[in-house]
Amino acid sequence: MDTPGKDSHTHRLAGATEVLVSSPRRWALLHELRDEAEPTLDSLLAKLGPADLVLIEGFKRAAYPKLEVHRPSLGKPLLQPEDPSILAIATDTLLSASVPVLDLNRPAMVADFIETHAAAVLPPRP
Repeated sequence: MDTPGKDSHTHRLAGATEVLVSSPRRWALLHELRDEAEPTLDSLLAKLGPADLVLIEGFKRAAYPKLEVHRPSLGKPLLQPEDPSILAIATDTLLSASVPVLDLNRPAMVADFIETHAAAVLPPRP
């Protein structure tokens, strides 16, 4: 969306703190942090418009309901045993855990889990 050679990219490199890019199909506001600290998850969520569901990638240590995606081939340990906010694990291998284990290769199964969990915590629609 903001690629080398485009004016928006050049403006950011020249020091602009924010650059707004737009097209007939989407827009985005890019904010350069420079020497600022990374915003908190709550401050970023406050920038969103109304939504029924927000999927967050990252912020692993924040206390919000999580679905851990675990691929043993990447050589990283599971987070779930140490993080009580992880509600399930989606993985591409057999795994025993104290939370539900979902087949990462069956996206409908993962989506059903997310939908069921979201319905359990969201207020009913009017």
